[in-house]
Amino acid sequence: MKHVSSVAGRELRGLFVSPVAYIVLSLFSLIGGVFFTVTVAAFNEWVFRLQQFQAFDQLQELNLNEHLIGQFYQSMAVVLLFLVPGITMGLFASEKTNGTQELLLTSPLTIWDIVLGKFLAGALFVLLLGAVVAAFPALLFAYGDPEPLQTLSGLLGVVLVGLTYVAIGGFASSLTRSQMVAFLLTFVLLLVLLILPAIADLDVAGAGGMGEFMRWLSTESHLEDLVKGLVDTQHLAYFAVMITGFLVLTKASVESVRWR
Repeated sequence: MKHVSSVAGRELRGLFVSPVAYIVLSLFSLIGGVFFTVTVAAFNEWVFRLQQFQAFDQLQELNLNEHLIGQFYQSMAVVLLFLVPGITMGLFASEKTNGTQELLLTSPLTIWDIVLGKFLAGALFVLLLGAVVAAFPALLFAYGDPEPLQTLSGLLGVVLVGLTYVAIGGFASSLTRSQMVAFLLTFVLLLVLLILPAIADLDVAGAGGMGEFMRWLSTESHLEDLVKGLVDTQHLAYFAVMITGFLVLTKASVESVRWR
């Protein structure tokens, strides 16, 4: 674990020495503020219209978590799809570009130390982004009455999506020496995961069983339930399988360099 934390610390220092981390944090905070403001304004407009039409039954059914916080969480998860590749693109590709990969592989570190250390660095950055996301719904507790457990469940979903994206981005970065190629490859993989339910609904896959598998494979399907407060072991198992699977693929990719 000592070696893993050392690799993670080195990677994090590299991120914050470059402008990439600050650009991603600034963009994420700015976009989050815009989305939250727009979502709150839309919610207030909806409440105002229902009051005008005296639709008291619908007013009673309005829920801050379902009609405001949940939509905000899902929007921010989509934003992660665009920004996480910028963080992960250099995890392994930069080592190849700078000629430090050979030094890293011949050091006393194991392949798992390297892979887990770089993933931990990305994971810590995602937790920082998660803190930014959490700050906006926290404001509603001062002025409204959101459901704490459902709010935390949705936040957990956003963080787990981010961690999955980091694992996928690390794998993409291990396949190439070009950071731009790593960025594009990660973005395409994440975009495919996002639109899989839509593809399944179009019945492109043909068989119904394949369609269900495509929905299960999509991060969006599991995030939707977590945003609703449905913390099921099948969702947690999905994220664990996805993260572990891509870490194993990354390890195999990095290790294959020794045999080339």
